Amino acid sequence: MEIHELVIEMKLLERRLLLYEEKYGVLSEDFYIGLTSGKLARYDGFDETRTDFSRWKGIYETWLRRKKTYNNQIHQHDLADALRVQPVY
Repeated sequence: MEIHELVIEMKLLERRLLLYEEKYGVLSEDFYIGLTSGKLARYDGFDETRTDFSRWKGIYETWLRRKKTYNNQIHQHDLADALRVQPVY
């Protein structure tokens, strides 16, 4: 996946994450830390939160993978070369 494709996909994922952040009132990073450390276990019995939390976690993990790939690729290229729009001289 090229750098600009990663950016587009990450922005789409961020829009989906924003819906959960607004619904539950916490940022995805804090949600993920709480979920993976077991601090949200009290919500396991509720179908809606269990479904939401599963989807939210999956979207966030996908975003993390894309972000890691983006960081690796952007540091291997000259930023000027990574831009999609090149100046015309």
